[in-house]
Amino acid sequence: MQDKHKIRRRTFLAGTSAALGAAALSKPFIGRAASHSTLRVGTYGGYFQDSFDAHIYPDFTKDTGIPVESIGEPTGEAWLVQLEAAARAGQAPADVSMMAQTPRLKGEKSRLWAPLDEATLPNSGNLPDHFVHRYDDGTISGIGAVSWYITLVTNTDVYPTAPVSWEALWDPANADKLGLLALATNSFLLEITASTWFGGTGILDKEEGILQVMDKLSEVKPNVRLWYRDEGQFQQALETGEIPMGQYYHDVTGLAAADGKPVRSTFPEEGGVLDSGSWSVSKASERLEEAHVFIDYMCQPSIQSKMSRLVGTAPTIYREMTDLTEDEFAAVSSDIPPIIPRYDLYEVRSDWVNQKWSELVVG
Repeated sequence: MQDKHKIRRRTFLAGTSAALGAAALSKPFIGRAASHSTLRVGTYGGYFQDSFDAHIYPDFTKDTGIPVESIGEPTGEAWLVQLEAAARAGQAPADVSMMAQTPRLKGEKSRLWAPLDEATLPNSGNLPDHFVHRYDDGTISGIGAVSWYITLVTNTDVYPTAPVSWEALWDPANADKLGLLALATNSFLLEITASTWFGGTGILDKEEGILQVMDKLSEVKPNVRLWYRDEGQFQQALETGEIPMGQYYHDVTGLAAADGKPVRSTFPEEGGVLDSGSWSVSKASERLEEAHVFIDYMCQPSIQSKMSRLVGTAPTIYREMTDLTEDEFAAVSSDIPPIIPRYDLYEVRSDWVNQKWSELVVG
């Protein structure tokens, strides 16, 4: 994943559609599991796990009577490999896991995830379709758990006026001023470029379109001071003005601004990049009933609002269902339609995309 850099990013946080209408808002959470078997829930380690341990699991157990064993997942795709190997032996290291999208897709391809019963997940209707993942037969393979944004960030001393478009990355006036994430799989610069210059990410359906997008993206190279993997390095350079513009995490940038640093996060008119993790259940789990209760619980508006306040994640439900204030919502999200990553590129064409990225973009 992308997971490893997100886990490091979350350490920074330690410091601190209308179409559904009112009917969806009125859906209550009802604990349906009579069993008190312990449910093993895996989340990204570090800050995420600590936050769930402190703010989510105790209330879930209190409300449902289902104890939770907290599991810290290893980084990258190592957890997917562990889950697949265990499932072949009929075992589940965790019943429910928070999965990044590329590993989730790979698990979906191998039918690792137990199909979820939509009838027992009434609160899943609170989520936009892009957070409800399905097998080809329409059954649910995963549900959006948490999300976060990558946005256009600037140092306010160097840029008194906020940019309005991702086009700023290509502006010759910004030569040698940018810090951009170094990998295709975590920067989503292909999606940003496609949305900014080609009318959306549909151009990425075919290899010739991907090459066209990479050719356009390569035009930013004179403006790039740093292709970064170390988030702390870029954040420090952004705060000092050494590298005054780039892409970074909206929530972390907001926390730095609240601490008095001269930085801002801007949602460009094309949208910020909305990345996410999803709940999926191992097919080897013997606690499907409890797993359904947990996932439905997490889709409640009150829980999603709590997550935004206490964990710093953007809600995976429609904004109007939350009770977040304007400031609370702005701290984690935006009403501008987001750019949704094309995770399929990094699952189906991973080796080819990475090779061409090295040759054409960062080479």
